[in-house]
Amino acid sequence: MKIVGVGAGPGMLTGEAISAIENAKIIFGSKRAIELAKNHIRCTAYEISDYSLESIPENAVVLSTGDPMLSGLGKFAKEGDQIIPGISSMQLACAKLGICIDTLAIITAHSGDSDYVKKRLVDELRQGKNVFILPGTDFGVNEITGLLKSESISCNISVCERLGYPGERIFTGTVEKLHHNESGMYCVLISSPE
Repeated sequence: MKIVGVGAGPGMLTGEAISAIENAKIIFGSKRAIELAKNHIRCTAYEISDYSLESIPENAVVLSTGDPMLSGLGKFAKEGDQIIPGISSMQLACAKLGICIDTLAIITAHSGDSDYVKKRLVDELRQGKNVFILPGTDFGVNEITGLLKSESISCNISVCERLGYPGERIFTGTVEKLHHNESGMYCVLISSPE
Protein backbone atom coordinates (compact mmCIF):
# COMPACT_ATOMS: atom_id res chain seq x y z
CA MET A 1 0.00 0.00 0.00
CA LYS A 2 1.07 3.55 -0.67
CA ILE A 3 -0.09 6.33 1.64
CA VAL A 4 0.20 9.56 -0.29
CA GLY A 5 0.09 13.10 1.09
CA VAL A 6 -2.00 15.28 -1.22
CA GLY A 7 -1.13 18.56 0.48
CA ALA A 8 -3.14 20.95 2.61
CA GLY A 9 -4.83 22.63 -0.34
CA PRO A 10 -5.17 22.74 -4.12
CA GLY A 11 -2.02 22.63 -6.24
CA MET A 12 0.22 21.22 -3.51
CA LEU A 13 0.86 17.74 -4.86
CA THR A 14 4.52 16.80 -5.20
CA GLY A 15 5.85 15.13 -8.33
CA GLU A 16 6.22 11.84 -6.46
CA ALA A 17 2.62 12.04 -5.24
CA ILE A 18 1.34 12.79 -8.76
CA SER A 19 3.21 9.79 -10.15
CA ALA A 20 1.82 7.45 -7.47
CA ILE A 21 -1.73 8.71 -8.04
CA GLU A 22 -1.56 8.53 -11.86
CA ASN A 23 -0.17 4.97 -11.74
CA ALA A 24 -2.58 3.67 -9.08
CA LYS A 25 -4.86 0.71 -9.78
CA ILE A 26 -7.30 1.63 -7.00
CA ILE A 27 -7.50 4.70 -4.74
CA PHE A 28 -9.07 5.39 -1.36
CA GLY A 29 -9.32 8.73 0.42
CA SER A 30 -11.56 11.21 2.11
CA LYS A 31 -13.85 13.29 -0.06
CA ARG A 32 -11.49 16.26 0.39
CA ALA A 33 -8.36 14.23 -0.44
CA ILE A 34 -9.95 12.83 -3.61
CA GLU A 35 -11.00 16.34 -4.64
CA LEU A 36 -7.42 17.61 -4.18
CA ALA A 37 -6.04 14.81 -6.38
CA LYS A 38 -8.88 14.47 -8.90
CA ASN A 39 -6.94 15.87 -11.88
CA HIS A 40 -4.44 13.00 -11.60
CA ILE A 41 -6.75 10.09 -10.78
CA ARG A 42 -6.92 7.57 -13.67
CA CYS A 43 -8.67 4.70 -11.85
CA THR A 44 -11.61 4.15 -9.53
CA ALA A 45 -11.44 6.21 -6.34
CA TYR A 46 -13.48 5.26 -3.29
CA GLU A 47 -14.34 7.45 -0.36
CA ILE A 48 -12.65 5.86 2.62
CA SER A 49 -14.77 4.32 5.34
CA ASP A 50 -12.07 2.42 7.25
CA TYR A 51 -9.62 4.97 8.60
CA SER A 52 -7.60 2.21 10.30
CA LEU A 53 -6.76 1.03 6.74
CA GLU A 54 -7.24 -2.61 7.82
CA SER A 55 -9.76 -3.41 5.08
CA ILE A 56 -7.93 -1.50 2.32
CA PRO A 57 -6.32 -3.75 -0.36
CA GLU A 58 -2.53 -3.98 -0.30
CA ASN A 59 -2.23 -2.67 -3.88
CA ALA A 60 -4.18 0.51 -3.07
CA VAL A 61 -3.04 4.10 -2.99
CA VAL A 62 -4.51 5.85 0.04
CA LEU A 63 -4.77 9.63 -0.11
CA SER A 64 -4.09 11.57 3.09
CA THR A 65 -4.71 15.32 3.30
CA GLY A 66 -1.67 17.41 4.22
CA ASP A 67 1.19 15.12 5.19
CA PRO A 68 0.41 11.52 6.22
CA MET A 69 2.75 11.79 9.22
CA LEU A 70 1.20 14.94 10.71
CA SER A 71 -1.94 13.60 12.35
CA GLY A 72 -2.67 11.72 9.12
CA LEU A 73 -3.13 8.19 7.87
CA GLY A 74 0.61 7.41 7.99
CA LYS A 75 0.19 6.30 11.60
CA PHE A 76 -1.66 3.24 10.26
CA ALA A 77 1.12 2.17 7.88
CA LYS A 78 2.28 -1.40 8.17
CA GLU A 79 5.75 -2.76 7.50
CA GLY A 80 6.35 -2.64 3.76
CA ASP A 81 3.92 0.21 3.11
CA GLN A 82 5.33 3.26 1.37
CA ILE A 83 4.60 6.75 2.68
CA ILE A 84 4.89 9.67 0.27
CA PRO A 85 5.00 13.00 2.12
CA GLY A 86 2.83 16.00 1.35
CA ILE A 87 2.82 19.71 2.09
CA SER A 88 1.22 20.16 5.51
CA SER A 89 -0.72 22.99 7.09
CA MET A 90 2.20 23.31 9.50
CA GLN A 91 4.62 24.00 6.63
CA LEU A 92 2.21 26.52 5.10
CA ALA A 93 1.58 28.32 8.41
CA CYS A 94 5.30 28.58 9.13
CA ALA A 95 6.09 29.87 5.64
CA LYS A 96 3.32 32.45 5.71
CA LEU A 97 4.20 33.64 9.22
CA GLY A 98 8.00 33.50 8.79
CA ILE A 99 8.51 31.05 11.66
CA CYS A 100 11.21 28.37 11.37
CA ILE A 101 9.88 24.86 11.80
CA ASP A 102 12.85 23.91 13.98
CA THR A 103 11.55 26.28 16.68
CA LEU A 104 8.25 24.41 16.97
CA ALA A 105 6.68 21.95 19.29
CA ILE A 106 3.89 20.16 17.42
CA ILE A 107 0.69 19.21 19.22
CA THR A 108 -2.43 17.58 17.86
CA ALA A 109 -5.64 17.80 19.84
CA HIS A 110 -7.38 15.28 17.59
CA SER A 111 -6.89 12.53 20.18
CA GLY A 112 -9.45 14.05 22.52
CA ASP A 113 -7.07 13.91 25.52
CA SER A 114 -7.41 17.59 26.41
CA ASP A 115 -5.61 17.23 29.77
CA TYR A 116 -2.48 15.98 28.00
CA VAL A 117 -2.77 18.71 25.34
CA LYS A 118 -3.15 21.44 27.99
CA LYS A 119 -0.17 20.25 30.02
CA ARG A 120 2.03 19.87 26.97
CA LEU A 121 1.04 23.29 25.58
CA VAL A 122 1.89 25.07 28.82
CA ASP A 123 5.16 23.12 29.26
CA GLU A 124 6.36 23.83 25.71
CA LEU A 125 5.57 27.55 25.91
CA ARG A 126 7.30 27.87 29.28
CA GLN A 127 10.38 26.25 27.71
CA GLY A 128 10.42 29.02 25.07
CA LYS A 129 9.13 26.97 22.15
CA ASN A 130 6.74 28.16 19.50
CA VAL A 131 3.80 25.76 19.29
CA PHE A 132 1.84 24.52 16.29
CA ILE A 133 -1.54 23.02 17.21
CA LEU A 134 -3.99 21.02 15.16
CA PRO A 135 -7.10 21.74 17.23
CA GLY A 136 -9.72 19.18 18.13
CA THR A 137 -13.45 19.45 18.61
CA ASP A 138 -12.96 19.87 22.38
CA PHE A 139 -9.80 21.99 22.25
CA GLY A 140 -9.91 24.94 19.88
CA VAL A 141 -9.18 28.66 19.93
CA ASN A 142 -11.44 29.44 22.91
CA GLU A 143 -9.88 26.70 25.02
CA ILE A 144 -6.35 27.73 24.02
CA THR A 145 -6.87 31.39 24.93
CA GLY A 146 -8.69 30.48 28.14
CA LEU A 147 -5.84 28.21 29.21
CA LEU A 148 -3.14 30.75 28.40
CA LYS A 149 -5.01 33.49 30.30
CA SER A 150 -5.38 31.25 33.35
CA GLU A 151 -1.65 30.42 33.22
CA SER A 152 -0.66 34.10 32.67
CA ILE A 153 1.24 33.24 29.49
CA SER A 154 1.68 36.15 27.12
CA CYS A 155 2.17 35.26 23.46
CA ASN A 156 1.07 35.87 19.90
CA ILE A 157 -1.58 33.52 18.56
CA SER A 158 -2.14 33.08 14.83
CA VAL A 159 -5.32 31.41 13.63
CA CYS A 160 -4.74 30.07 10.11
CA GLU A 161 -7.95 29.14 8.28
CA ARG A 162 -8.36 27.33 4.97
CA LEU A 163 -4.63 27.49 4.20
CA GLY A 164 -3.98 27.13 0.48
CA TYR A 165 -7.64 27.58 -0.46
CA PRO A 166 -9.48 30.59 -1.87
CA GLY A 167 -10.63 32.58 1.14
CA GLU A 168 -7.55 31.69 3.17
CA ARG A 169 -7.35 33.85 6.30
CA ILE A 170 -4.62 34.35 8.86
CA PHE A 171 -5.24 36.50 11.90
CA THR A 172 -2.60 37.14 14.54
CA GLY A 173 -3.58 38.50 17.92
CA THR A 174 -2.81 38.04 21.58
CA VAL A 175 -4.42 36.11 24.39
CA GLU A 176 -6.39 39.24 25.24
CA LYS A 177 -7.35 40.17 21.68
CA LEU A 178 -7.83 37.38 19.16
CA HIS A 179 -10.10 36.82 16.20
CA HIS A 180 -11.78 33.44 16.49
CA ASN A 181 -11.97 30.92 13.69
CA GLU A 182 -14.90 30.94 11.31
CA SER A 183 -13.99 27.70 9.54
CA GLY A 184 -13.60 24.20 10.92
CA MET A 185 -10.50 23.80 8.74
CA TYR A 186 -7.83 25.66 10.69
CA CYS A 187 -4.66 25.40 12.70
CA VAL A 188 -3.11 27.57 15.39
CA LEU A 189 0.47 28.77 15.73
CA ILE A 190 1.52 30.27 19.05
CA SER A 191 4.74 32.29 19.22
CA SER A 192 6.64 34.50 21.61
CA PRO A 193 5.78 38.19 21.48
CA GLU A 194 8.18 40.18 19.28
